[in-house]
Amino acid sequence: MGNAAEFYVVKHGDNLNKIASRHGVTLGQILDWNPQIENPDIIHPGQRIRVRAPHAHGEFEPFPGADFFQSSVTSPVIEAMGFRLIEEECSAYAAGPDSQWSEADRKSYAMWQRKLGFTGRDADGTPGRKSWERLHVPAVFE
Repeated sequence: MGNAAEFYVVKHGDNLNKIASRHGVTLGQILDWNPQIENPDIIHPGQRIRVRAPHAHGEFEPFPGADFFQSSVTSPVIEAMGFRLIEEECSAYAAGPDSQWSEADRKSYAMWQRKLGFTGRDADGTPGRKSWERLHVPAVFE
């Protein structure tokens, strides 16, 4: 598990007590780490919930390599990247990110690359190590 901030994607039938117990934390900790949850009795399938606090190091996803970013790849890392791009106001998403690499991910990432000052092939929307490390994608836990 390491020192990473970890996230869990809510599944049908989950509740915060079950999620807390499954991850060895308290309901209070879950609520502290997820200020967006206004009512602990209301969570929805697909919602991302932080289940481990971030620490000073190891809290970000390492660069997975350029070959990772293809439409055949489905990973929660891609969804976490998408949420970070939205936070950085680099979004070409119609309905928000999901776990499959898509043209919307590529376009959003290209916006991020241009925001960092990259041009030409360095801003083609395929993540590279330098831009990825500056995006600070939170470590993902399934």
